[in-house]
Amino acid sequence: MSEQSIPASEQPLADVAVVGAGPAGLSAAVVAAEHGLQVVLIDAGRQTGGQYWRHPDERHRDAFVAPESTGHHHWNHYTDLRERLAASVASGRIRHLAGRQVWRTDGFDDRVALRTSAVSGADALPLAERTTWARRLVIATGAYDRQLPVPGWTLPGVMAAGGVQAMLKANQVRAGRRAVVAGTGPFLLSVAAGLAEAGVEVVEVVDANALSRWAATPLRALQEPGKLWEGVQYATTFLRHRVPLRTRTVVTAVRGTGRASEVELARVDGTGRVRPGSTRTVAADLVAFGWGFTPQLELAVGLGLRTRIDVDGSLVIDVDDDLRASDPLVFAAGEVTGIGGAIASCAEGELAGSAVAQDLGVTTDARRMARHRRRLRRGRRFAIGMHRASPVPDAWNEWLTPETHICRCEEVTAAEVTDAVDGLRADDARDVRVTARPGMGLCQGRVCGFALSKLVATGTGGVVDAPALESLTNRQVGVPVSLGDLAALVPHHPNQEES
Repeated sequence: MSEQSIPASEQPLADVAVVGAGPAGLSAAVVAAEHGLQVVLIDAGRQTGGQYWRHPDERHRDAFVAPESTGHHHWNHYTDLRERLAASVASGRIRHLAGRQVWRTDGFDDRVALRTSAVSGADALPLAERTTWARRLVIATGAYDRQLPVPGWTLPGVMAAGGVQAMLKANQVRAGRRAVVAGTGPFLLSVAAGLAEAGVEVVEVVDANALSRWAATPLRALQEPGKLWEGVQYATTFLRHRVPLRTRTVVTAVRGTGRASEVELARVDGTGRVRPGSTRTVAADLVAFGWGFTPQLELAVGLGLRTRIDVDGSLVIDVDDDLRASDPLVFAAGEVTGIGGAIASCAEGELAGSAVAQDLGVTTDARRMARHRRRLRRGRRFAIGMHRASPVPDAWNEWLTPETHICRCEEVTAAEVTDAVDGLRADDARDVRVTARPGMGLCQGRVCGFALSKLVATGTGGVVDAPALESLTNRQVGVPVSLGDLAALVPHHPNQEES
């Protein structure tokens, strides 16, 4: 029997479903459960922590030389959340669905349905249990690395900075021997320091922007003293390992036969234009690119939630002071409301968990919620300063050649995107997607969507607004799914044999 043949009123109904078990989702689930709510926590990862607290397989801790906390900040905060989660699971307050992903979300008058599937392998859950029904939903799906294409970025050895760090944290594996870490923003420092401590020769760290940009908003940097202390720690690591940091410098090309072997660097002005005569080449077999992060919003856009463009140009969920989205049944926490870091995400998760409990009639600690709101306002001020100090350079598209792939999945080049705009009069990113196929591959535009939108806006003289980014994010099926899960959505005829 399919789950749709069971009346919705008779299906198990949780108080709240939380999607994502990173800093925000884990905090929201634990706090909601400690308020007495019945919680379902759904995450694609087999263990909690998300990308920020990614760590070695907990089942095989003895197989790793370094402790699981290696390379982490605020590890004690995570272990506290992990222990509280285990206690709530043991008490029956939380049902943790690990290794599952939500591929579709449907909203109803008084509940939300989340269609889930196993991330890999045969799905062990019967059809009737593959849909989670909840009175409220907290979206805490986090973010992934934003990428900008340059010539040679598809070569083996060229990786997202987050991917390089994930290999270190989860597997204690170095992705190369000689590394260039490039892009913009403080995350580059974290990745480079981790590589250096792991024994990788970090040839250079290059940031497209000048550190002096922080001088425009000096008070914003003081909103997060912990971040300043982290910066001091990174500087100490750089000095100890003799890691050079260059500002107003970018990677304009990666070259190699079979894999990356040399990196072309150039000095740029404040807009990102290459300064004549400044190009040079260094040898490296690993290039880690980090241009900030892109929130993962498939569920939010699929539900029709109101979004906005944040200071860094990302599409984010628009929420009120209690993190409620435009749909009264949905709350959002963490990077999906704006990129701000793990500790700010934890505070958002705690506030969301309390706000859901309050919304469902549970008495909450008003003073504690007020402290969380103040904490978030302070974190938001810092995030605005960070984004203003580390923007994607306006002239980044001038680093491209006509043959540079914009979309890796479909191998669509910059020239083909330009031809779609100039020759076929495609006037937005979705039109270009339909005519030239960028964003039509397996990743569905997650990697190339931001760059494609910026490139099309440059070619048409337009701007990258919320509708433009929503058009690339709106997917009826959020992740790859089996035909069996799709077929289960179709009501069975009474004469059909039950499965």
